[in-house]
Amino acid sequence: MALGQLAMRGREYMVSLKPCGRGILLETMRYADEVTKAQGYFRDIGDAKPEAELLELAEALIDRKTAKFDPARFHDRYVDALKDLIARKSKTGKKIEAEEEAPQPRGANVIDLMAALKKSIEKPGAKATSKKAPAKNAPAKKAAPARKRA
Repeated sequence: MALGQLAMRGREYMVSLKPCGRGILLETMRYADEVTKAQGYFRDIGDAKPEAELLELAEALIDRKTAKFDPARFHDRYVDALKDLIARKSKTGKKIEAEEEAPQPRGANVIDLMAALKKSIEKPGAKATSKKAPAKNAPAKKAAPARKRA
């Protein structure tokens, strides 16, 4: 195995190179100051037991969403958009301006998260029964103007 440094995305990374079948495998590694002990992250978690209803809800959500891993379901949207832009540009031969999306209003749709979670695990046709009152709508914040990319 060989160690080295690689400049990528505006910074340096420590890498390892090792043989893998008929090729060479490059893996990025962490510098010593980037490695921390996990116990520091979990120190503030108390020993309190979760409510039975919340635990049931969490288990139902996990059971419902559990499936065999299929890597084909995941795509790099940035690369897909870049390939699409290249394809469109190669067809027209002209400079393509970045499309601006209409800014989405923020804070206008406040929902009761617990009610939404319960509704998501119910079987079709069953009515939702929420003991909590729905959250009041918060005043909408003014959206920042969209920036043009060059």
